[in-house]
Amino acid sequence: MQEPTARPVGPYASGPPPAALTVHSASLDRFRAAELWRALVIGVVVVAYTLFALVTWPVRRRGRTLADAASEGLVNGFEVLGPTFVKVGQLMASSSGVFPAPLANACLRCLDDVPPVPAQEARRVIEADLGHPVDALFASFDDVPLAAASVAQVHGCVLPDGREAVIKVQRPDIFRRMVVDLRTAYWGARILEKLFEFFRIANATAIIRDLHAATMTELNSAVEADRQARFRTNIGAFGDNKGVTTPEVYWDYCGPHVICMERMYGLPLDRFPDLVHMDTRMLIRRGVKVWIESVILHGPFHGDVHAGNLWVLDDGRIAMLDFGIVGELPESWRQILRDMFYATLIDGDFSRMARGIRSLGYATDNDATDDEIGLQVAAALAPLLGRDLGELRLSELIMALIGIGKKWGVASPEELVLFGKQLGYFERYATELAPGWVIGQDLFLFRNVFPDAVATKALELGVELPDE
Repeated sequence: MQEPTARPVGPYASGPPPAALTVHSASLDRFRAAELWRALVIGVVVVAYTLFALVTWPVRRRGRTLADAASEGLVNGFEVLGPTFVKVGQLMASSSGVFPAPLANACLRCLDDVPPVPAQEARRVIEADLGHPVDALFASFDDVPLAAASVAQVHGCVLPDGREAVIKVQRPDIFRRMVVDLRTAYWGARILEKLFEFFRIANATAIIRDLHAATMTELNSAVEADRQARFRTNIGAFGDNKGVTTPEVYWDYCGPHVICMERMYGLPLDRFPDLVHMDTRMLIRRGVKVWIESVILHGPFHGDVHAGNLWVLDDGRIAMLDFGIVGELPESWRQILRDMFYATLIDGDFSRMARGIRSLGYATDNDATDDEIGLQVAAALAPLLGRDLGELRLSELIMALIGIGKKWGVASPEELVLFGKQLGYFERYATELAPGWVIGQDLFLFRNVFPDAVATKALELGVELPDE
């Protein structure tokens, strides 16, 4: 009797090997013919599209200023130049307080889908990664992508056992293209730093190095899938958080450039008019609770919670999607944040933050006592954390944290800025979904962080915490 043929699976069917979870970074120092040619192309495209927008502005004004026209021309150039520059546009769009308003507004369209690669190219990437024809791997595969972004696009599919799934496929040759762009940008930044003080002060080369490190990690699909799987496990670490999820990773169909996962149905969190029939305050509280637990308890936290990555599912749960950007604070800093929230929420004693900072080796020569330093911290942070989150301004929080760090000579980790940026997204959602909600005074958010203290405080205040 002939044995049944084994079901085709990819190389990560038993989980990714340790080597796959190592991020290999291409050096930024190389500048050869490919980078030189790319620099010329970038210069020509940026100048041409910006000049064209300026020249045609008088006849296509339509209420736009000259700055609006120049910005739109520049973004047109970004779209022509490809994924790296689309990501630059996304950065500008999500940092409107840093970049001029006309430019930030013009970059908003970089947040939308970009043109997909042809289905045949996506199929080739899948087949090269998983070692089998697409039609042998899946019961069905949709050649029309559900979404297309700068680095990858997403196709719907059905697994052999009937489960609906999606597969995220990197664009062909994306690694090489982005490495060339980043090398070109790095050398350009070095030249600009030599010529202009502004770029020296801004430390332009360091910005490119940071972008390079983040991009190299984002292009490792095994790392992204592993983070997503770990985050999903951490959500249920305390037996609650039933109202929050993230898609299950289907490792049988994952590879170096593809991630297959559970398909979910819903709509982005910022579709406010479509959510009026739901308890939106509870939705945002559940999402922030899980996110805060990930930041200060588990370690890895979602570092890109814009509305496209935060969905309300048809079954009422909130889902966090796309783990291409993940932050993780060192344990010493997680403890400092725990101390900060404990003081804000429970006892008002910020002196424990001073003790944490001293434990890092900072402020050791400060004449002030821990209690005196605690009062300084309280004066800087308590008014911000005690506000309605809808009124919290990201720039104020970040400046307060950085200001405290500078005062004591503390080098704040980059993830602290990432943490603050995500609070900025939640700030926008709270304005619409939970007006009057105060993050620093919501015991529910910290029930798993400070279980005994929260239970006692809730009893004192006569507050009934939600079941989940």
